[in-house]
Amino acid sequence: MDFITVVGIVASGCTAVSLIPQLLKLMKEKKAENISLGMLGVLFAGLGFWIYYGFLKKDLIIIISNCFSFLVNGSLAILAIKYKKKG
Repeated sequence: MDFITVVGIVASGCTAVSLIPQLLKLMKEKKAENISLGMLGVLFAGLGFWIYYGFLKKDLIIIISNCFSFLVNGSLAILAIKYKKKG
C-alpha cells in the first residue's frame, strides 16, 4: 500500500466518522433544534455524487467511506426529523 492510498484512507475515515459525535449527542439529548435539515439535504446530495464518482473511478475507498457517511447522516436526519416534531 503506497503513501497516497494511506492518506486517502485516513482522509476518508475522518470524513466518514465526522458526524458521529453529533449523532450520539442527538441520541442522548433528544433535541434537534440546532440541526439544519437543509445542510443535511445538501450533504446527502454531495455524498450521493461522491458514491457515484467512486463507482465511475472504481475506487473502493471512496465508495465505502461515502456509503458509511450516507448511513450516519441518514440516521442523523431521521432522528432530527423525529425530535423536531416532538418539540
